[in-house]
Amino acid sequence: MTQAYRRAGRPTNQIDARDKLIYHARELFTIMAYDKVSTRLVAQKAGVNVAMIRYYFGNKEGLFETMLRETLSPMQKQMQTLVSDSCEKNFLELMRTYYREMIKVPQFPRLISQVMHMSPSDTQRKLLEKVFADISQPMQGILFDKLIDSGVLRKDADPKLCRVSYISLMVFPFMAPPALLAIHGIELNEGFLNRLFEHNIQLMKHGFLDSGDHYENE
Repeated sequence: MTQAYRRAGRPTNQIDARDKLIYHARELFTIMAYDKVSTRLVAQKAGVNVAMIRYYFGNKEGLFETMLRETLSPMQKQMQTLVSDSCEKNFLELMRTYYREMIKVPQFPRLISQVMHMSPSDTQRKLLEKVFADISQPMQGILFDKLIDSGVLRKDADPKLCRVSYISLMVFPFMAPPALLAIHGIELNEGFLNRLFEHNIQLMKHGFLDSGDHYENE
């Protein structure tokens, strides 16, 4: 696949086109059924020629896969940092990174859930599992074991159960039905997620965290 990279100075029109295509693809795929999102529609929303999709992504499947990878990229980088340095700060920063990125695209976690409920033979499901296999599964198997070995998690904690609790704390605000959040007077915004993040830190410190490190906002 031909890739374009940013250089210092004003971005080229081609790079702008690629970024716009990914942005509008994410916007459309999160609110419309996959088979209803055509490359022509994405190109129209992005204000570029549909041939640019073939140039950068090959086809709709390539565009969908690239959109997934680039949306999840900040979390992948933080996971790699955590594997390299399994400290409490990096462990908590993964949650903050997730909140920071998902507030930009709050429908994205629900898209992931919907895709994973599809048949394993569906194009979307296969593409998503391919992306997950590439960016997270190699690290998931060792991540929580390393956190116990490094003293971040309690020695008597079950790594698998800690992983479930941690993921649940991260994804629930975005997976909860908006009507349910409204009943409880919750509005998903940066301020709320910052407060929730600090609250979750206290829950984990009194639950399965066992490190003497102190996380400080930077």
